[in-house]
Amino acid sequence: MEAAKGVLVLNHLSALEAQARSRRVRPRQRSRVEELRARVKALTAQRDRLKAEISVHKDIEKRKMRLKNRCAEEEEMETEDGENEQLLQLMAKQMQLKELLYAHHIIGGYDINKTRRGKGVCVTLSTAYEGAYLDTYNLELDTKPTLRISRHNVPPFIPLGDICERADLRDDLRGFLDTLSTHLNAFVGRRQQLKLVKELHPSVTVMESNMLCSILVLMLSTTRQKKTLLCTLNYTDHSRCLPTEVRFECKDKKLLESTEWKNSYKLLMEMPLHRALGTMKNMVFIC
Repeated sequence: MEAAKGVLVLNHLSALEAQARSRRVRPRQRSRVEELRARVKALTAQRDRLKAEISVHKDIEKRKMRLKNRCAEEEEMETEDGENEQLLQLMAKQMQLKELLYAHHIIGGYDINKTRRGKGVCVTLSTAYEGAYLDTYNLELDTKPTLRISRHNVPPFIPLGDICERADLRDDLRGFLDTLSTHLNAFVGRRQQLKLVKELHPSVTVMESNMLCSILVLMLSTTRQKKTLLCTLNYTDHSRCLPTEVRFECKDKKLLESTEWKNSYKLLMEMPLHRALGTMKNMVFIC
């Protein structure tokens, strides 16, 4: 009897243990099922979102084509009203502007527009110095029958013909524009330096200058010796804002051999003119 009772107790314990195991497994199974259902729901939402994006992209492409041809746009435009239509139009214009900006970057940042005659393009070159935008110059290029400059407002003292020959306008338009832009920016840079000298250093007298600002003659007054001397700056490299030669003239030859004027020579060769004069004034070389 006791043996039979022991067997019954063991069977009962085994049944309880199996029941406990099944209870532990069921929650895990339920959690796995819920996880899979959530995954399916997320993938379904992603699929629907991608379908919507593809549909919007197709609409935008259609409107981009219509924006390129106003007449075709008026004939083919579907009668859609409301905020969605306006939003799609704006998105189409935004994508078109992005494409124009990319093309603008490819051609070197120059503004290029078709001419009214339809036979060429007009290129705009902007100049700047020390963060300030200055003059703007324009070139009208005929593309038929061959590429050539038909009109421009580049100053006559800029060697436009020589730049065309060196850069080869027909085969390397980007190189030609880069070289011309370098010359124009150097010119307006030298001119701006001269303007700043007159504004910031009234004690310095500009004795001579030319239209290209490639030659400058200044009269300087020393602080300690109370003497005057002439400073001539030559800019033989017209593609740079810094001089290629600096020369001092003074009756006192010993003064020109002094350390301070040797240092002044280096300043004028390595710094913009208005800054170099400011440094010389701070060092009490000139008044």
